[in-house]
Amino acid sequence: QWLRNPGPQHEKRTLFGDMVCFLFITPLATISGWLCLRGAVDHLHFSSRLEAVGLIALTVALFTIYLFWTLVSFRYHCRLYNEWRRSNQRVVLLVPRAGGGAATATPATPGPRPLKRNSKETIV
Repeated sequence: QWLRNPGPQHEKRTLFGDMVCFLFITPLATISGWLCLRGAVDHLHFSSRLEAVGLIALTVALFTIYLFWTLVSFRYHCRLYNEWRRSNQRVVLLVPRAGGGAATATPATPGPRPLKRNSKETIV
């Protein structure tokens, strides 16, 4: 429902862009880190410790920046979703039937009746 919401398109474009970047950057960072570590091992075997330390530092910096970007992006989109969820709650009213029968659930908003679900909806 959140993705189909006719709200601000900027948020959806940002989410799509971050997903594309994540799918592109994750393998790139993994391969780059592996190559740097592999190069560091090779330099250690040829007693070139300074280059090995530099490659290890580059690997640590690469993964630190990658993890930082991933966490910041994830928290941003979670915050947007939580704000949307707080302002778009679904309320189901129980209206008693005439004649003392069982109560029926009716949606608070006009439209087709929802299917019966076992969810965490609050019944008021």
